[in-house]
Amino acid sequence: MKSITIHNLDSRLATLIERRAKEEGISMNKLIKSLLAQALGLSAQPKLDRKEQFEDLFGSWSQAEFEAFEKNTEDLRSINPDDWT
Repeated sequence: MKSITIHNLDSRLATLIERRAKEEGISMNKLIKSLLAQALGLSAQPKLDRKEQFEDLFGSWSQAEFEAFEKNTEDLRSINPDDWT
């Protein structure tokens, strides 16, 4: 297996790597390999379910609201050839 050395690593980046490795309870080497694999698409990234973050924006329309929307956007479903000349 190949080893690499990273020269002139920014101190802010080094601090973040050290902190994250400590938080995850793994070595910096393992963390960096994991980050590289994720960045290069070599490892499965867990799909985040962000539904909870947007639940206040979700909802449903009543039949009357749906019909009003359909009526008010009806003209958007047709193409006026004059708009393209």
